[in-house]
Amino acid sequence: MHDLNLVNQKRYAVTAWFYDILDFPWEVQYRKWRPEIVRDVCGEVLESGVGTGRNLKFYPACVNLTAIDLSAAMLKKASRRCAKASCAVQLVREDASQMQSIPSQSYDWLISTFLCCVLPSALQDQAVSEIARVLKPGGKFRLLEIKYSDIPELRRRQDLFAPFVRKIYGAGFDRRTLAHLQNNPKLEVTRTRYLKDDVYLLIEGVRRRM
Repeated sequence: MHDLNLVNQKRYAVTAWFYDILDFPWEVQYRKWRPEIVRDVCGEVLESGVGTGRNLKFYPACVNLTAIDLSAAMLKKASRRCAKASCAVQLVREDASQMQSIPSQSYDWLISTFLCCVLPSALQDQAVSEIARVLKPGGKFRLLEIKYSDIPELRRRQDLFAPFVRKIYGAGFDRRTLAHLQNNPKLEVTRTRYLKDDVYLLIEGVRRRM
């Protein structure tokens, strides 16, 4: 396991116990988006970075879901939400930047909410390459990420929160997720849109048929 991710694994062994409480003010907004993010997915689906399982209950019944996370403590929290899921769910402890137990070209969809902003910058290309590897040709991906705003007032607010976000979540607003996806020759970004301000970016795309 990469040393950079080992730091996050140790961090979330602690953070997992109060993650949902800390995240509640933001979850009031996020829970309005989650049904829309997964409503049209079907078939073999991989959720990368499932966290405490907030998306699980919104997946359609036609989904066969594999949900991975690096943190055993976060997966334990997610397991309690499996009972509310309408689809079949398999939770797997796995590193999103390596996915050693996940077979290539096996998934129709890959879903991720706030994964790449938590991954260290040095692992971004590696994680994106794994997305390309595990998707079937023609398979789709949908990622929700958070980024720095170009609006001065919002940027100042983010700068105030940045040290807290980095310490507790290991996350940063400076990740260049969209650029990493666009630079991967096996992936095509088909649509981007902001869900709120110029901060919450939804990225959609497809694994090229090569």
